[in-house]
Amino acid sequence: MNIANMIDHTLLKPEATEDMIEKLCSEAKEYGFAAVCVNPYYVKKAKELLEGSNVKVATVIGFPLGANVKEVKAFEARKAIEDGAEELDMVINIGALKDGNYEIVKEDIKAVVEAAEDKAIVKVIIETCILSHEEKVKACELAKEAGAQFVKTSTGFNKSGATVEDVKLMKETVGESVEVKASGGVRDYETAIAMIEAGATRIGASSSVSIVQGQKG
Repeated sequence: MNIANMIDHTLLKPEATEDMIEKLCSEAKEYGFAAVCVNPYYVKKAKELLEGSNVKVATVIGFPLGANVKEVKAFEARKAIEDGAEELDMVINIGALKDGNYEIVKEDIKAVVEAAEDKAIVKVIIETCILSHEEKVKACELAKEAGAQFVKTSTGFNKSGATVEDVKLMKETVGESVEVKASGGVRDYETAIAMIEAGATRIGASSSVSIVQGQKG
């Protein structure tokens, strides 16, 4: 198994500079990562830097809180695709989920899926660390119903990230038609493998180089 092509090499820090994005994209090409995941401001830059490679450009929508209205998320999605994004990692409306306003959550996801118009895949971040078991299941069900291609554990900006237990639960909930991305706190090869064995087909990490070097080691 080549773990590199399952990794989204990620840099979402607010202090990210162009030099840091250039390094990120250079590493992504060198190691053959699946994608780079950058903030919307850097999508155009990443697209230029990755021209001619197989590395995709992913960006985030409604990040990191998920509390934007659906129209804003849809606009963000369309603009990101126009700038060159091929994958969109969106944060759900977590407050609406906790209020039991499931139709709002579903429509929120659907707005991004429809804005993507099959031009980009949509990964739905549910932020597992602040959800109950029942809320995790419901969020995954809603993402599947809304037509998303992935459910994703975490933003990496909250109190904790991916766990093996959450990845297993998410995979059991969505079945074979939707994939799972484990993100947040995956910093070494052993942890990445544990997530993959639990059902993840994509890993979001800023320590991607260390993970791959751990595989080689």
